[in-house]
Amino acid sequence: MDFRIFIAAAFLLSSAACQKKAEEGKRVAEAAEAPAAPEWKAHPVLGYEVVRELPHDPEAFTQGLLVSQGDWIESTGGYGTTSIRRVERETGNVLLKKDLPVEFFGEGVADLDGKLYQLTWKSRKGFVYDTGTLEPLGDFSYTGEGWGLTSDGESLIMSDGSDRLRYLDPKTFRVWREVRVRFNGKPVNLLNELEYIEGEIFANVWHSNFIVRIQPTDGSVLGVVDLTGIDAKARRRDPEHVLNGIAYDPEAREFFVTGKCWPKIYQIRLVPKK
Repeated sequence: MDFRIFIAAAFLLSSAACQKKAEEGKRVAEAAEAPAAPEWKAHPVLGYEVVRELPHDPEAFTQGLLVSQGDWIESTGGYGTTSIRRVERETGNVLLKKDLPVEFFGEGVADLDGKLYQLTWKSRKGFVYDTGTLEPLGDFSYTGEGWGLTSDGESLIMSDGSDRLRYLDPKTFRVWREVRVRFNGKPVNLLNELEYIEGEIFANVWHSNFIVRIQPTDGSVLGVVDLTGIDAKARRRDPEHVLNGIAYDPEAREFFVTGKCWPKIYQIRLVPKK
């Protein structure tokens, strides 16, 4: 499948209907005196504007990124280079860091109720830490591979590189729900890094410049973010140094993206794709 043509063309055809629906939802929210929905929700095909660039460790093979207490929490991958770290946002200085044993390849990370949950790729084992101190609190098991991880405030939501998202109970780690991500009835595979943003699941599509916006209730694709050009390929030392970090500050409504071993984290503004 040519992902760029398939997604962009389809959303351009449906943009008018989606915009009408979003505008109706916005009016209902305003009538209930709720915060207005972000303007980008009205547009199924989004591009970006770079607001500013922040430093990022070019040796960090980013597998998960989130905002915590004004800092970054970052999970890095690689055998022998896997870690979880708290990083100062403005300087890129590593404030706290825990390394995993060499047999583990780190993957996604999520923050829920004062605890961090970190996946590993093929070991079928995850780790739990205190959000503030990164002190280890335990571990957990799951089936299949671990790729991306996020939370909706109640459950852990996990990707495994397919079109499937699994919902895990954070106390028992039992999978209590699964959704298959679909666009016009067709599966969207290679879902990787996840971030729960304004009631939607943002999912990085591995080895692409696209993030898909997913409806959590049924897995339908609501829209796509095209990040083509966000970081020039000429600057990358390895073809695996692809887009793979999504973070969101819900209080400031600020978006951030980065990639594996990229020297920058980009704060971006989502805008309608021209």
